[in-house]
Formats: sequence, structure tokens, C-alpha cells
Amino acid sequence: MKLEKSIYYYTKGQKHLVGAVNSPVRAFKSVGGVPLIIEKAKGSKIYDVDNNEYIDFVLSYGPMILGHRNKYVESDIKKALRKGYTFGATSKGELKLAKLVCDAFPSIDKIRFVNSGTEAVLSAIRLARAYTGKQKIIKFSGCYHGHADALLVAAGSGLATLSLPGSDGVPKDAVKNTLIAEFNNIESVKKHFAKHKDIAGVIIEPIAGNMGVVQPEAKFLKELQSVVSKHKALLIADEVMTGFRSKFGGAQDLLGLKADITCLGKVIGGGFPVGAYGARNEIMEMVAPLGSMYQAGTLSGNPIAMACGYSTLKELKRKDPYKKFNKVAGYLEKAILEAAHKYEVEVQVNRFGSMINPFFTKEKVTNFATAQSCNTDQFKTFFWKLIEHGVFIPPSQFESWFLSTKFSKSDFEKTVAAINIAMETVAKKSK
Repeated sequence: MKLEKSIYYYTKGQKHLVGAVNSPVRAFKSVGGVPLIIEKAKGSKIYDVDNNEYIDFVLSYGPMILGHRNKYVESDIKKALRKGYTFGATSKGELKLAKLVCDAFPSIDKIRFVNSGTEAVLSAIRLARAYTGKQKIIKFSGCYHGHADALLVAAGSGLATLSLPGSDGVPKDAVKNTLIAEFNNIESVKKHFAKHKDIAGVIIEPIAGNMGVVQPEAKFLKELQSVVSKHKALLIADEVMTGFRSKFGGAQDLLGLKADITCLGKVIGGGFPVGAYGARNEIMEMVAPLGSMYQAGTLSGNPIAMACGYSTLKELKRKDPYKKFNKVAGYLEKAILEAAHKYEVEVQVNRFGSMINPFFTKEKVTNFATAQSCNTDQFKTFFWKLIEHGVFIPPSQFESWFLSTKFSKSDFEKTVAAINIAMETVAKKSK
């Protein structure tokens, strides 16, 4: 496999781009080597500048649930482009997408569109504080909620990949009101509420996707909701990753959770920069111009992004691929485990809907601590061998793989063959 052009552009890119990337995980620091420079994508495939073809399990970290360049979505984007790029005023597309999202989430009456998941989360935190009149927020170690100062502590994903406990430039005062609990450990939450009387809310990924697809254990979310309600705090569900990925709506519905505030992103933009936060009327009416909690954005509700998001959700609702996603993910899990068993490699596989991740560890992964028990050297070997055989997965042990509706039988067969070769290589290098 040739990567000469990727090497060339990566080297050239370092002059004007920080690390030749615009998001740290793209730098391949945790797997080594030179990152791929991507040229184009179509359907289930992505192509680098050397014209290597890969089956894409990254899917821009989730948004491309219909695969790349869906013909219906692309047609609607072109129609929107002909009307103008941005208006600085409300357009009909915002109203249509808002209704579609609200109808899919029983816990949301009103919604506010922003430009990213990070914006959605920082706005939701501000709203929880405004509504309750309290200051402190509980988050879970290993859950990543964007790069807002108050939440950039004990995060998963990128920080775990780079082995950073936090970030320089974040003042101590910015995180003094952030309390850390352990995912799947309700007692760690209760202890905070026993000690602090000014907790505004608890934020959680219903499926912890930024430590590699970790599901809540039985009763954990139910108990969490009860504790939060008892103390008159708000429960914030960060469904930036999981929204519309496991059903036409949120993972919270499947898990029996009813969030006070829900954060969304990724799929609702269909590949364009869109985030959102929503809640029942009495909470959202705190937001300006109806209330005193201020939040604004020049490009929020951008008409092109709204058109792409609406078209994506409309097509997703028509296709209703969720049963098939579960079935395919089950087949993929079986293939990974069989290959690992065949070559005596210790692997755990976690999955939920169209999200799946193999962990190179013998421990069941239920929280950030167990996720960190993984053998990341084995993952590096596995990653590059898959790349070599035309399968593109996230360059981090702590990121989910994603499925799209364009993933075909031949894609599956090629992926399984590559997984077997990769596991055999891992086994040989581990001896």
C-alpha cells in the first residue's frame, strides 16, 4: 500500500495547520505513522490522496449514517445552495428540522440549533444553572462532552488517546464547580449530592461513546434519574453521538431514560456543522429571547446545514435501518470474537445499535478504568493491518466504529477477512 501523497501533504500541512490537523485524533498519535489525507468518499467507501480505497467505519465519527453523498440528500443540498448560503435571519428549514427532531424526542418541546456538539453542551450546562439557580455539575470520568473549559476534565476519547488528564489553559476556577463520578456507579453520584447542596445537574452520555461504547448497567440510569430528581437537579443527556443512531430518536428512549435537557449533533446535521439542545417548554423558555439565559450564534440554523440535516433525517425515517444495524453489528461482533479466539488474542466487544468497538483486554469494559486496561500496542497493530487491507476504523482504542446504511454484504466479507489477518498479526507480535 502506497502512502507517498499522504506523507507529502501531511508534511506540507504542518507549516500552516497545527499538527497538520484540525482535530487531535486525526493526527494518528496513538497509533503512530502518518495520518491518511482523504480525497473523496462515496457510499460505504472513503479514498485517500494515494487513491487507496477503504470501507469506512469512521463515517466522520458518526454523522454519515446514510453513507457518503446520498443522492437524495445531495439533491436537497444543491437546491438549498441555489437560494443562498446564510441569511442572519430565520428560514423555513429551521422550522422543519426543529419539528422533526422534537417529534422524535418525547422529552423535547422546544429546541435551539447551534453549530457543534460542544456549543450544545456548554449551552445546556448554562441553561441548567440558570433554571435551577445552582452552580455545580456532575460529569462521569471517560465521558467527553466537547472542549468547553468546565467539562475538559477526566474526559475520554481525545484526551485518553493523548494520555492527557486535562488541558493547559483551563483555569482552576473553570472546573471548580465540576464534580467527577464513575460511570455505572450510582454511589459515586450519591456521595456528591450528600456533600454538595448546589448541584444544578448531571450530564451523561446514555451510551458512553467516547471511551469506546460502554453501556449503562441494569438500573443505573433509572437510579440516576431518581437521585437527580430527588435533589431538584436536571439530568442532561449528551446524545451528540447517539441521537438517531440506534432508533429514530434517542438512546434515552431505548434505555428508559427521560432527560430534562438533551444535547444533539452529528446525525442531525448529516455531515454539516450542526448541534442542538432541547428540553420541555418551562426549561427552554429560560433561553433568550424568551428568557434571561443568553446564547447566540451568527451561523446557527444555517440554511444549507438545515437542508442537509432535514433531508438526512427524512431519508433515515424512510429507510428505518435500525433492526438491520443491530443484526449487522451482531454479525460483526461474532466475527471479531471468533478471530480473537482463533488466534488467542484477549478481546472484549461492546456494541449498541450501529455503534461497536473491540477492546484489547480480558476485562469486561463497564467504565473508564476498565477501558484503560486495554493493550493499546495490540490495537496499533490491529489498526494498521486493517488499513493495509482496506478497512478504515478510528485511530484510537477509545472511539466507536459506526455503521452506515451503505455497508454491503461484500463490505462485510472483506472486513471479516481483514479482521482475521489483523488478529493473526496481533497474535504473532504479542508472542
